[in-house]
Amino acid sequence: MSTIKWGILATGGIAATFTEDLKLLPDAEVVAVGSRSVESARTFADRHGIPRAHGSWAELAADPDVDIVYVANTQNAHYDAVLTCLTAGKAVLCEKAFTLNRAQAAKLVDLARERGLFLMEAMWTRCLPAVRKIVELVEGGAIGPVGTVHADFGISADVGPDHRLRDPALGGGALLDLGVYPVSFAHLMLGEPAKVQSWGRLTPEGVDENTGMLFGYDNGAVALLSCGITTDGPVVASVSGPLGRIEVPSPFFRPGSFTLHRKDAEPETFHVPYEGAGMLHEAAEAMRCLREGLLESPLVPWQATLEVMGLMDEVRAQVGVRFPGE
Repeated sequence: MSTIKWGILATGGIAATFTEDLKLLPDAEVVAVGSRSVESARTFADRHGIPRAHGSWAELAADPDVDIVYVANTQNAHYDAVLTCLTAGKAVLCEKAFTLNRAQAAKLVDLARERGLFLMEAMWTRCLPAVRKIVELVEGGAIGPVGTVHADFGISADVGPDHRLRDPALGGGALLDLGVYPVSFAHLMLGEPAKVQSWGRLTPEGVDENTGMLFGYDNGAVALLSCGITTDGPVVASVSGPLGRIEVPSPFFRPGSFTLHRKDAEPETFHVPYEGAGMLHEAAEAMRCLREGLLESPLVPWQATLEVMGLMDEVRAQVGVRFPGE
């Protein structure tokens, strides 16, 4: 597979950013885009120089030239979109939140395993060079055993009740849209917690607009996480241990640098820039896995995706958010 041929499912802003990042990879080619509207697909194709536009997900999934599909529609539709692609025999890179809940995610993972198809959550943060360097330092003992993780992703979004962030039918709320980053970051550093305690304030529509999470681990470690769509948060993260701490500046989910603070030593700042808008790194990882015949990425393994979805299920249950059909 000298060149990996991509299909893009959806035509929104994230899909546009990802498509432009793919152009920076010499071994990637976008050959098709699919949408529920052929007009939308054609407009997107013309704007980004894509040869073919399909008026349905099924048509995109059936395109014989497509090696892998990037799914970038709203998270309430991820399950059906990925199911369509896997059923048609396509590998998939799907945006986060991967699905609405762990049950949906588990069904897709089982299908990918059964069909022998590559499937990956597009948690691009885990693929960024800076984050991979942080993991390397932590695993190498630079700060000792991790005792505390802090992470926040809060924005002040002045949006009405019809916006996707406030629409339960679209999987709205702060947690799945923004909180997935702090939760995934904590999971990357500490794994699955033994206990979860959450607090949240809900919108009149019934989705969370300001949420705090405390994860407790059997070894005594803790993770303090927050997300919100009404709070202008710092959007930073830190990882602390007995020998020091690592501070990740805003936006922590797309860092180009971070600072290591160690006892009796001057702070050391690591500059580890990302390329493009940062999304090409997850694309490169997906293509590496395809070429090596892997069904899942070691950077974003299925179990991590399932555990993160399960944690968000628990947080939603505690704060009282339930999506239609659950």
